[in-house]
This record gives sequence, structure tokens and C-alpha cells, in this order.
Amino acid sequence: MDYLIEMCGITKEFPGVVANDDITLRLKKGEIHALLGENGAGKSTLMSILFGLYRAEKGIIKKNGREVHIHGPNDATRLGIGMVHQHFKLVHNFTVLENIILGVETTRYGLLKLDNARRQVMELSKRYRLEIDPDALVSDITVGMQQRVEILKMLYRENEILIFDEPTAVLTPQEIEELINIMKNLVAEGKSILFITHKLNEIKAAADRCTVLRKGKSVGTVEVADTSKEALSEMMVGRKVNFSVEKADREPGRVILEVEHLTVRSRLHGKALVNDVSFMVREGEIVCIAGIDGNGQQELVYALAGMLNADAGRIYLEGREITRDDIRGRGQSGMAHIPEDRHRHGLVLDYNLAFNLVLQSYFSPRFQKAGFLKYGEIYRYADSLIGRFDIRSGQGSRTIARSMSGGNQQKAIVAREIDRDSPLLIAVQPTRGLDVGAIEYIHEQLVAERSAGKGVLLVSLELDEVMDVSDRILVIYEGAIVANLRPKEVSYQELGLYMAGSKKKESA
Repeated sequence: MDYLIEMCGITKEFPGVVANDDITLRLKKGEIHALLGENGAGKSTLMSILFGLYRAEKGIIKKNGREVHIHGPNDATRLGIGMVHQHFKLVHNFTVLENIILGVETTRYGLLKLDNARRQVMELSKRYRLEIDPDALVSDITVGMQQRVEILKMLYRENEILIFDEPTAVLTPQEIEELINIMKNLVAEGKSILFITHKLNEIKAAADRCTVLRKGKSVGTVEVADTSKEALSEMMVGRKVNFSVEKADREPGRVILEVEHLTVRSRLHGKALVNDVSFMVREGEIVCIAGIDGNGQQELVYALAGMLNADAGRIYLEGREITRDDIRGRGQSGMAHIPEDRHRHGLVLDYNLAFNLVLQSYFSPRFQKAGFLKYGEIYRYADSLIGRFDIRSGQGSRTIARSMSGGNQQKAIVAREIDRDSPLLIAVQPTRGLDVGAIEYIHEQLVAERSAGKGVLLVSLELDEVMDVSDRILVIYEGAIVANLRPKEVSYQELGLYMAGSKKKESA
């Protein structure tokens, strides 16, 4: 059979770990080929080799049966290969339009010619229903909007082989459905897609074939139509996975977090991004803020965590007002925070794992004396967390955070925040980009916090997570809480209507 792309016997090593171990992957023309595996299984590494970001120690790459040499992304682009990265490669102080055309700009007399580019980009945006504001700075747009910019970057370059690395991690259910339709349309136009995802539903909905990786090795390639979700998950993690979240009924206790009439206004145009929001989180309950991305969730969390000043309203933690406390003050008062963007706000990527695990506590007497860090104690503590939370890294606690897989970076943040034993845990998109095994594990940790009498405020775009994990759902739309729901009393469709602003119900 003729294959468009063949990666044969690919081996790639990093210090202490073989990321890809003799992997062979073949892509047919006009197919959506899924790449499935746990975090750290080697999926992104394999695709980064195809895109020229890494060089393999062994193996060859063929296009249309002929061997090709890809020394960098420019070589990949010349071969018609494009990639949407899981962690976006965007310049934050450039506009959306400038990011899309970066590297393939049209110039005249040394000056940028943006008119044609703008027209092309807006046509692509309209055609694929990827609405963007071309003049917005990337630093000012949501994570979901940045995702669209990445996809448009690839479409603008007219690539024929499209690599999507976790493309739906930040999208709403409606946007995911649209993206799958876009992918199918692209294939109908003659393009071929390699699709990295952890979401088995998406593989069933979009992919023709699926290659499964486990611990750097290929487990096999299957026809998606002939393979069940359960079989795929077992291939991926090597055991059966429990897809339902098990938690006992529990009566919530005293109030842990109380938010009264909180308002946060835009620094640009003064509009209320969080509009007169009031709610409570009690001990022993998981309250979920659900909504379509960009409806004020980010600003609400930033105001609660002290990353943004509220313009009005009050925040109480265990009865004490913390509205004006700084970030460290809130942490010491009993607030733990798993942030949405693990690279920007969760980790110092050039620190090692041990130092990242004490970011919130290095100043405590346990880890320092007279301003000098107790390195032995820090590494002992890190090693204990690595064992307890199954954080996988090539060089243990000395591994640089940047070199770890996204899922293991996330596990490190979850371990650090949960081990602080705070009365309140704010978890924002805690399973974004994680595989089913890691999702199962993190859901168990959230439920364990609930069982231990903690209050958990979960912010999620994943409808399954919202419905399965939470005890109460607060729907946010255009910065206001429009509904206070019980998961057992609402359908997915009804929840979607609230999120889209089509229905409203008195909040509580």
C-alpha cells in the first residue's frame, strides 16, 4: 500500500528516558490517524520529530515512499507538514494576525504588507468558523482563542499533512464538535491529519485508524470503527479503567469560601468581566463553575487567588475577609490553587522538579533556616511526593520541569497543592490534556479532598467532568452566575443551554 508518511523504527532518547523506542507509524492519504497514549508515552516527541523540532537517534522518515530528511520546522513546512502544538508557540506581544503570518510574511521595500494577509486570514477564519479578532494582542485573548490562532497559522501555510497535538484540550463541547467537522472537511479537501488526543470519544467520532503508544513503545494500530473505547483504554494504560467517578453522598458542612457581590472590570474598556457574583463553597462539597471559555472564569479565579484586584465585593475564607490579601497571604490563610495554565502560573519551567514542589512553602522553617535553603530536606520531601503521586520523570526530583510531559507537569502541581492540606482547593481545568488514567487519578484526588472535609471549587470546560465530579454546578455566562444546578437534576442538553445563555435560573 502507498503511504503518504512513514516513520520507520524511530528511536529518540533524552537523559534518563527512551521517549520513542523503535516506533513505526504510517499515515494514509486522506485519513485522520489518531495517536493515543498516556502522558509521557512519547506521542508529542514522535510528532515533534516529524515536524523537525527533534532529531531521532535511529529510524527514517519517508514521504510518498521516498526518504526525506527533516532538520527543522522549515524543512517540514517545505514538505507540507504543519503542526498545532499542545503548548502554543505564539508571541504574546504580537497581534493575532502577526502571529498567523509570522515566518511567511509578505514585504515590500522592507515593510510588512498586511492587506492581502488580513484578507486571506479572515476568509480562512470565516470558512472554518474560527472567529478571531486579527488586531487583538495574543496576551489579551483566552486560551481557547489562542488555539484558533494556532490552527489558522497552519491553514494559512496551506500544509497538506496536519498534526494536531491535543487540539481540543481547551475547547467547549460545541467547539470540539465544530473542530471535528473542520478536520473532516480538511480531509475531504485532500489533506491528511495526525491527531494526538487523550479523549476516546473524539477518536471514535473523528479518526479512521489509531496507533497506541505505551511507555515509548508502539502497542499496535487498529481500525477505530472495529475497536471499543474500553479496548483502546486498556491498550493505552495496560489495565481496565473506571470511566465513572465514584463518590458517596455527603451533607456539606460549614462555609469555607464565601464570595459576595464580586465585580471585576476590564482594564481596557471598563466592562464588567465578573458581574456581581455571589456564591458559597462548603466543606465536603465540590462546586463547579461551568461555562463556555471566555465568560469571566479566568478573571473570577484571578480575583479569588489574588492575581487580580476586584473592583467591588468581598471574599471570605473560613469567615476571615481576604479581599485585599496578596497571593502568599491567601495561600497561608488556607487556599490552594491548581492554575489553568501550568506553564505560565503553575511552574518555573527552568527549575527542577524538587524546587517546583516547594514553590509555595520554601520559606517555611521546614525548608529554610536564617534564609538558607535546606536542600536535603527539599529533595527528601520531593522524592516522597513523586512516589505518592506517581510523577514520572527521567531524573527524578532533579529533572528540569520543562523537559517533563504535560501530564506529569500537571501531576506535580496537583501533588504540591493537595499536600498543602488547605481547607479550600481551587482547581482550574485540572485534567486539561491528560490521558484517561491520569484523569481517573486526579478525579480520585478531588473526591478524596471532598471526603476529608475540604471545600473544592472546580472550574472546568469538560461537560463530562462537570457532570461526574461536582456536587453543585454554577453556570457562568457573560460574567454572571445564571444557574445553580444539581448534576442529578439536569441533562447535558439543558446545561449546554444555560452555558450558551439561552436559559437562566436564580442562582444561590
